[in-house]
Amino acid sequence: MLRRLRSWVFLPFLAIPFLFLGTSGANAEADRTVTSNSTGTHNGYFFSFWEEASGGSMTMKSGGSYSATWNTAARNIVVGKGWKPGSSHTVNYSGSFNCNGNCYLSLYGWTTNPLIEYYIVDWYGSYNPSSGATRLGSVTTDGGTYDIYRTQRVNQPSIIGTATFYQYWSVRQSKRVGGTINVGNHFKAWTQSGLTLGSHDYQILATEGYQSSGSSNLTVSEGSTPTTSTPPTTSTPPTTSTPPTTSTPPTTRPPTTSTPPTTSTPPVGNGGCSASYTVSNQWDQGFVASVNVTAGSSPINGWKVGLNLPSGATITSMWSGANSGTSGNVTVSNVNYNGSLGAGQTTNFGFQGTGTGAGATVSCTPA
Repeated sequence: MLRRLRSWVFLPFLAIPFLFLGTSGANAEADRTVTSNSTGTHNGYFFSFWEEASGGSMTMKSGGSYSATWNTAARNIVVGKGWKPGSSHTVNYSGSFNCNGNCYLSLYGWTTNPLIEYYIVDWYGSYNPSSGATRLGSVTTDGGTYDIYRTQRVNQPSIIGTATFYQYWSVRQSKRVGGTINVGNHFKAWTQSGLTLGSHDYQILATEGYQSSGSSNLTVSEGSTPTTSTPPTTSTPPTTSTPPTTSTPPTTRPPTTSTPPTTSTPPVGNGGCSASYTVSNQWDQGFVASVNVTAGSSPINGWKVGLNLPSGATITSMWSGANSGTSGNVTVSNVNYNGSLGAGQTTNFGFQGTGTGAGATVSCTPA
């Protein structure tokens, strides 16, 4: 979720509301407007409303219909209607989605055991969630192609409290508002990319905004059970001996800026490995950066990067690396899937921080 900043035990990256399941009556319920964090049921559909501050509202209508408005005062907001538990069913939706800035329209949900937060993104605003990430593959379904990514959240709010968990992403290449989402096709494609889901918790058609303004008017419904006669078309990038790593920023998504990425001095190393540092996004309150690690003329079985951050910069989350420390001189070690590199091979890790990212220096030593 864009809402990874949620300050409650229940969160979007990240953002999750206190989960309770309301009881729907036999008769249709009247329209209901929500302006405070809550979940429940309305006219037979599960709903979720969460905002970080106060600047949004959601009006629940008949069946799976809802409308939402928000402004920058909400800071981070996510609302929607759907199901609890979620499933691999087919979802139909229609309506309008208008956004000024950073926002997503997606089918969004959670699983447990393992704890996974997932997105099927049909439309996004000024920030593409795949920016800076390593693509794991793609799936062609429902008239479009979606690129597949995985990111990680470390010690962040989730539906079970503060935890470390993965996020799975399908991001549509050609954006749309309205259509059919064959959820099972995405789940199958994720499995083929090595991304395993657990037991389903809730699943909603989500309107999400971060430091933006906008409105939506959407209707979601469940379609027929998907058939298996025509499997989705999937593709994977060329394989290497190094498992794919990702560097998508966590779902507290910073707004994009016109400032071009800043890069530190050319890669330096000690003969065994080298490291190079790039700021991919800088905004008033923070930044997103990535570090490339490259093996030298001989293979290595692990690496450690010395990261010297500028004064006032602090790491708030990291993916594809394990950090010791969050400010000043930080040591980052490989994780289990990106430590072994052949001669000349490159992997990377990324992180989000507060302050200014420009001016950091890096060095690499084999572990």
